Amino acid sequence: MSKPDDLYRLHRLLDGRRSTISRQALMDELAISRSKLTRLITDLRNQLGAPLIFDAAYNGYRYDTADGHHPLPGLWFTSAELHALITLNHLLQTLQPGLLDSALAPIRTRIDALLQTEHLGSGEAHKRIRILAMAARAKDMRHFQIVAGAVLQRKRLTIQYYNRDRSQTSEREISPQRLTHYRDNWYLDAWCHQKKGLRIFAVECIRQATTLEKTAKTVPDATLNRQLASAYGIFAGQPVATAILRFTARRARWIADETWHPKQQSRWLEDGRYELSIPYSNDKELIMDILKYGADVEVIAPDALKEAVKIQLDAAASQYRHGDTPCSGFEPEP
Repeated sequence: MSKPDDLYRLHRLLDGRRSTISRQALMDELAISRSKLTRLITDLRNQLGAPLIFDAAYNGYRYDTADGHHPLPGLWFTSAELHALITLNHLLQTLQPGLLDSALAPIRTRIDALLQTEHLGSGEAHKRIRILAMAARAKDMRHFQIVAGAVLQRKRLTIQYYNRDRSQTSEREISPQRLTHYRDNWYLDAWCHQKKGLRIFAVECIRQATTLEKTAKTVPDATLNRQLASAYGIFAGQPVATAILRFTARRARWIADETWHPKQQSRWLEDGRYELSIPYSNDKELIMDILKYGADVEVIAPDALKEAVKIQLDAAASQYRHGDTPCSGFEPEP
């Protein structure tokens, strides 16, 4: 951790305590050495002006204040908290137009004020910390408000939904269950009354939405998680297969630090390559992620996935061999 993080963690252990805490307890809680704790105590006193004393009568440290509290100058965050705050601010700004625009405006104002504190760069945070949405699509979110309202109010919807695969628009009556924000896009988990099953709808593909007076059918969370959240990516569902991928030793150093799926399994091979096993139900999004690693990844199993990736690679290569040979279509969303 960084030094500011360690100072903040030490402060948290001390702030508001009416009793002392021993040196050994501080070392154990912070998982640091005695010498590092001594440096942190010195910095907390000298750099941040904390009234930190060693109470010999109780053989421990405490803040020398009436209630044990001492506010640090400015507003302090750990690196994880700062990232969460910046991410939240960014996410709130991407909701427009949305159900919560007016309700969240005061929250955005408060967050902006927090990010302008001295500790976070005197108003520089919004310029100095960036969250990039790469390859984000232009989105038609005009129906987000109606969709979100139906989710929260437990009402059914009739929607006109555009299917990119077939380039067709169909009408559905659905019972919204929950909204998911994934890779800079909003998706709606819903029970489709025509198909009599759970489906995932891209909110940007909803061309028309009307709220009905009917109460939405409620699907238990356990069912939603089992059918929609147990496999790879937004095309989740009951896993039908496990992809086994092998990455080159060069790429392995990056892949080993990534989480592709909560239930993934991995192992290092003797030659430095890295093998990753991922359960999945629909291979579309998985193939997209495999393709972006080019020659640095090999699909070991299953054979169907290996063949699907090969078809895409052959189609791509054919464009460079013949120039005008169309590649087989591939669209990541329903």
